[in-house]
Amino acid sequence: MNLGVDTPKMAVVAIDLHRGHLDMAVATMPTAPDVAERLVASNDRLFRWARGAGVPVVHLVTSYRDEAEIRANPFWRTRAEDPAATRKNVLRHNIAGGPGCTVIPILHAAEDWVVATKKRYDCFVGTDLNFLLRTHGINTLLITGVNTNSCVLATAAAANVRDFSVVVVEDCVDTMDGPALHEAGLRCIATAFGFVMSTDAVIAGALAQEQQQAAE
Repeated sequence: MNLGVDTPKMAVVAIDLHRGHLDMAVATMPTAPDVAERLVASNDRLFRWARGAGVPVVHLVTSYRDEAEIRANPFWRTRAEDPAATRKNVLRHNIAGGPGCTVIPILHAAEDWVVATKKRYDCFVGTDLNFLLRTHGINTLLITGVNTNSCVLATAAAANVRDFSVVVVEDCVDTMDGPALHEAGLRCIATAFGFVMSTDAVIAGALAQEQQQAAE
């Protein structure tokens, strides 16, 4: 598995796998219920493998102190004013202290790292994600989560320009904006920013890498 680095040291970067998107009882910006169910199951499988393989899981969680932090984004204001927009609830999405800010419980383990200061699509903006990854020698990111065409895409681009090797795990990402934009996001990533691979391919590639290193 050639990921462009001599010796991959991986971390899973799990974006917004919280109740605000995936728990229909409290979600302010929900995916479709079937998408949420599939994402939870696929990420749970990947995370269990990662933890067993010594690959850290980093949860990025969106959280705002108040509505003003959201309204500072001009385009987001317009989404709140459009009743037909998929993101019309943006101004009340994941206000700190609300239930939406909690990672889906089955996906969170005590040994995972959590970065709960995400406020924009790019997970590096306003967070210590880069510091966390660099201080632990991480050079390869397995990106999962919501939404393929916004946070996943923006973070893949941001990681690429910071010279990380980027892998978006295609069965572990999806979007509230529909399948066409999910596919468009993956195409953009695969064209310019990183690899798009299934969980099976990631696990198989990692095992092959281990076997090659053992043989050497």
